[in-house]
Amino acid sequence: MREHRAQEIAAAFDLRALPPDFYANPYPVYDVLRGSSPIHRMPDGSYFLTRHADLVAVYRDAQTYSSDKKVEFEPKYGATSALFEHHTNSLVFNDPPLHTRVRKLIMGALSRRAIADMEPSLGALVDGLLDAIAIKGGGDLIEDFASAIPVEVIGNLLGVPHADRAPLRGWSLAILGALEPKLTPEQEALGNRSVTEFTDYLKTLVAHRRKHPGNPEHDVLTRLIGQEGDRLSEAELLQNCVFILNAGHETTTNLIGNALVALTEHSQVKTEILLKQELLAPDSIGLEAYLNPVIDEFLRFESSNQLSNRCALKDTQIGGINIAAGSLLTLCVGAANRDPEQFERPNELLLARSNNRHLAFGLGIHQCAGMSLARLEGRIAMGRFLQRFPNFRLTAPPTRGGRARFRGFLRAPFAVA
Repeated sequence: MREHRAQEIAAAFDLRALPPDFYANPYPVYDVLRGSSPIHRMPDGSYFLTRHADLVAVYRDAQTYSSDKKVEFEPKYGATSALFEHHTNSLVFNDPPLHTRVRKLIMGALSRRAIADMEPSLGALVDGLLDAIAIKGGGDLIEDFASAIPVEVIGNLLGVPHADRAPLRGWSLAILGALEPKLTPEQEALGNRSVTEFTDYLKTLVAHRRKHPGNPEHDVLTRLIGQEGDRLSEAELLQNCVFILNAGHETTTNLIGNALVALTEHSQVKTEILLKQELLAPDSIGLEAYLNPVIDEFLRFESSNQLSNRCALKDTQIGGINIAAGSLLTLCVGAANRDPEQFERPNELLLARSNNRHLAFGLGIHQCAGMSLARLEGRIAMGRFLQRFPNFRLTAPPTRGGRARFRGFLRAPFAVA
C-alpha cells in the first residue's frame, strides 16, 4: 500500500467502513495512525489505540477498563439473540468473578505437565496430516493442515467424539466472524444459527459427560461440569465450551497459516530455520528452545488476533488524552506489535529478536489461557512441516479471510515439490 493511500484511509478511519485494500495490508494505515493519531476518535465516539505502551497500560488496569461488552453487544445483536447470550457469558468478555472462576478451571487442564503430555499425540496428528499431503503432492495449507490441528486438539480437550467434529470449524468461523465491527444480515444470521446448533450439540455431550466423567487433569468439559461450590450456570457452562473451541481454533489456525505463508515470502528466513533445524536435529531440547522464540516472532509480525476491546469504567486519561467513563476502546494489537518505540525494525521478520514483548496473547488478567498450548502447536506444526517439505511452494495467491479482528487466510493452495 502506498503512503498516500495509507494516509487517506487513516484520515477517515472507521472500523465499520474499511476499504478492501486495508484488509490486504493494514500495517501502513496503523503506522500513520500511530504517528499522527495514536488515540484516534472514530465516528461512533469510540477510541482506537495503536501504541504498545498505551495497550500495556490498559491491559494492566482491570479496575479502570472492563472487558464486559454487554452495553455494546445488546444493540449489535439484540438482547434475546444467541450471539448475545454466547459472547456475554464467555470468558473473554467478562470481568471477575465469572472470569476468575472459568479461567481457573480451564488453566487446571492446561498446566505445564498437561501440555507436555499432549506432545506425543500432537506430533502423531501432525505426522498423519503430512503423510496425507505427501500422497497428494500438496493441498491447501489452511484446510488440509493449519485448521485441522487445533480442531483436533480442542476436540480432545472437550472430549468431542471424532465422528462429531466435522461442523466445529464452520461453527467457529461463523461465531467469531460475527465479532467484526460491521455485519451483513447473512453473517449475523449464520452466527446466531451456529451458536444455537453448537449449544444444542453440547447439551447432549454434557449430559453424557455428567454420567461418564473424563479425567479432570486433561478433560476441560469434565472440569467445568464438576465444579463444586460456586457452580457455573448452564448458560455459562455451554457458552464457555463454545468459547474454548473458538479461541483455540481460530488463533492457532492463523498462527500456523500466517507463518507458513510468510515463509514463502521471506525465503531467507525459511533457509535460516532449515539450517538451524538441521544443526539441532539430535538435540530436541535445543530445537525447542530455538523454535519457541521463532513462533513468538511470527505472532508479533502477523498477530492472529489484531483487535481487542475494553470499556472505561470511570473518567481517566490515556497518553494525555481525557477518556470519559463509558467510552469504548479498541486496542489494536497488530499496530502495537509493530510499534518502533518497542521493537527495532518492526516491519521486518527477525528470528533473532530479543526481548520480544509482543501482545498477541494480550496481557494482565485476560492474557490468553492457552498460550503455552498455542506455542506447542505452532512449534510442532511449523517445525515438522519444514522438515518434511522444505521446498513447498504456493500454487496460487492465498486468499485472506477479509476480517479486521482476526488476521489469517481462508485458502492457500500449495505443492510440496
